[in-house]
Amino acid sequence: MTDTSTHPAPHPNQFALLKQRRFAPFFWTQFSGAANDNLFKFSFTVMVTYQLSVGWLPPALAGLVIGALFILPFLLFSATSGQLTDKLPKTLMIRAVKNLEIGIMLLAAYGFFTTNVAVQVPVLLACVFLMGLHSTLFGPVKFAYLPQVLSDAELTGGNGMVEMGTFVAILLGDIVGGLLVAIPEIGHTAVAIGCVGLALAGRAVAQAIPPLPATDPQLKINWNPFTETWRNLQLARSNLVVFRSLLGISWMWFFGAVFLSQFPSFAKEVLHGDEQVATLLLVVFSIGIGTGSLLCEVLSRRHVEIGLVPLGAIGMSVFAVDLYFASRGLPASEVMGLHAFLAQTAHWRVMADLSLLSLFAGLYSVPMYALIQLRSQATHRARIIAANNILNALFMIVSSVLAGALLGAGCSIPQIFLFTGLANAVVACYIFLVVPEYLLRFVAWLLSHCVYRFKVQGDEHIPLHGAAILVCNHVSFVDAVLLMAASPRPITFLMDHRIFEVPMLGWLFRLAKAIPIAPRAEDPVAYDAAFDAAAKVLQDGNLLAIFPEGGITKDGTLQEFKGGIMKILESAPAPVIPMALTNLWGSYFSRVEGGTAMAKPFRRGMFNRVGLNVGTALAPAEVQPELLRAKVATLLA
Repeated sequence: MTDTSTHPAPHPNQFALLKQRRFAPFFWTQFSGAANDNLFKFSFTVMVTYQLSVGWLPPALAGLVIGALFILPFLLFSATSGQLTDKLPKTLMIRAVKNLEIGIMLLAAYGFFTTNVAVQVPVLLACVFLMGLHSTLFGPVKFAYLPQVLSDAELTGGNGMVEMGTFVAILLGDIVGGLLVAIPEIGHTAVAIGCVGLALAGRAVAQAIPPLPATDPQLKINWNPFTETWRNLQLARSNLVVFRSLLGISWMWFFGAVFLSQFPSFAKEVLHGDEQVATLLLVVFSIGIGTGSLLCEVLSRRHVEIGLVPLGAIGMSVFAVDLYFASRGLPASEVMGLHAFLAQTAHWRVMADLSLLSLFAGLYSVPMYALIQLRSQATHRARIIAANNILNALFMIVSSVLAGALLGAGCSIPQIFLFTGLANAVVACYIFLVVPEYLLRFVAWLLSHCVYRFKVQGDEHIPLHGAAILVCNHVSFVDAVLLMAASPRPITFLMDHRIFEVPMLGWLFRLAKAIPIAPRAEDPVAYDAAFDAAAKVLQDGNLLAIFPEGGITKDGTLQEFKGGIMKILESAPAPVIPMALTNLWGSYFSRVEGGTAMAKPFRRGMFNRVGLNVGTALAPAEVQPELLRAKVATLLA
């Protein structure tokens, strides 16, 4: 976990990090590397697709071959790079990787300068593999560095900035690469100069990254990539939420690789556009990813909001499927330039689909990355990221193989996009059922953003680590869902067994593994089992929430607090945090005077303002039901 005591206070927004030495040099270092990767790869892809005649590398497969060569090192060397990142100071690793980049780009410059195609293409393919190795070494550093310098509250914003920067760099690299390689006579020379210049610039800015201590300097390196890869995967599997999140991220890379690898051929064969049209598609895709990444902090109340992940998955499927319908019936035509392409209104729908599916991919990926960083042990974090890169490589290789097989079987590129969108819906449903925390947070996010206008005050009193009991008034059937939305961590609820009989809500709370409790007189066995389960939650260092009134208020007033809190504290002492939900009485999910809940939709209109006020923690020895009730009453006022 991140040690927030060593970090400066969170900044008001994510862009403020660009003024800090702990973040800015690192940001520009990874920015230059991503730009160089894509300037080089896209220039080479355009060369093979449009300018060179290579019998053994047809244009339709060029993007797939280049993509597969680039990700192969992730599969072979990620395990070793994860160990090196945990063992060595991260600043040292970053500077060594940037030195390697300079050497690779000098070799690539030779490949661009030569006019012998029999030499040129193999040399540049070798450089694709080496740049993949460069990215393999940098990947664990990239994501293990951030939790070491950012607080938990800054982690989503920092990841959003890195993802945005990466895809803006991709955008600029693609634009510049596409423009440079198309310059008559000197295009290849211009690309070579640009690649070497960016490598030198990246190494210069890396010199300003502040030194950081190694997280596991005593680690003994296992140089066998196969046994270490297996060990890393087993390490990741030790935390099921983290491992399944790794699988979710790897699926996103599978999804994205299908689209990115097909853009040159999609532009040429389906949209009938030239090199500039292929560049435009990548521009649109990159802007979408960057925008979605930045939106994550705006939509997440400055904590890791994994409820955005299902929202992202829905958007990815919807707009991937619509891209099929938008592009399948386009009439054949001569190759169009950028102006002629944009003059046709049908093409704007294609660009809108690409923009929106990539925006939702940004919403999908950033919270997953932040969750993995937050819940991975600091000494093993780089190896967990390495395991993620191994899985990403496997998924992307399978993506390239399947896309190639479908093309060989006669499928069109729009049909491949359709299959990918439908498969994404199936995979997303599976992930959210086996890791219900994502689905629960999504429901909580929808309720707090789309049904109510939910404002939280004092959320800094909810601890980021360690056990605590959250004590709240009980006004409606969705109180627990609103508490989920306010908390940066999962909460286990101790709840009246009768709420589990409410349609949908009962299913939701069972999915959340809430603890049902019945009165002792009604079911003494269930009563004792509930308190045993509650104590276990606290002993494991987690958050427990209770509603000590014992039921939902029938008249909107705060009822007397029962003594169950004292029974819990006897077996598992923990800090107690009072909180009060405000302005929920009379809404759809609450009762009303002389009536029932959920009987009349919109009885208070739409987007009602509701709130949660969180008080400071009480030590276990201070707690008495009367004192807690007084604290909650004060927060209500």
